[in-house]
Amino acid sequence: MSGGKFDYWQHHINYIVESIEEIVNRQGEKKPASMFHYDFGKEPEFHETFSPEVDKKMREAISVLKRAYIYAHRIDYFLSGDDCEESFLTRLKEELDEL
Repeated sequence: MSGGKFDYWQHHINYIVESIEEIVNRQGEKKPASMFHYDFGKEPEFHETFSPEVDKKMREAISVLKRAYIYAHRIDYFLSGDDCEESFLTRLKEELDEL
């Protein structure tokens, strides 16, 4: 089978994680100049920089969402009949330990 109980919606969690990671990791970088930007006297804008508190909370969110994805994914496989209880528990533990 390969999961499907949740119509693979758990992958949306991963898309959110990737988006937040990109935003957090690009803080303070210059945005690339657009080839359609004709105001040549203006410097490219910078990506937003967050306070240390907000940065910390966003990184915590990444961690929590990664765990949520793993739980949803493993439960999806279990409920779809791809994993028995033993393999569900084993794979869940292995994937969480990899974080």
